[in-house]
Amino acid sequence: MRLNKNQIEHMAFVIVRNLLKEEKIIVDDRNKLTESLMNLITDEFQKEDKLDQEVREILSQHMEKIRSENIEYQTMFRMIKTKLAKERNIVL
Repeated sequence: MRLNKNQIEHMAFVIVRNLLKEEKIIVDDRNKLTESLMNLITDEFQKEDKLDQEVREILSQHMEKIRSENIEYQTMFRMIKTKLAKERNIVL
């Protein structure tokens, strides 16, 4: 599931608010922290999007074999994505 900019902003705001409320962190500039967290979340989604594209490219190179051996595309997609994410230390 992808989040839009408003949803990411809201999530970052709630995370920062809760951390401050529970006194887990102390910050000078709450807005700057929220913005940094928004950027981090967005970057992570972009990494996952790039990974998805790479997996699609890998699978497209092997479509004939996938069809001939009756392999389920989504199962292979998840398997390859999980393997690449682990190799690259990307948290899904």
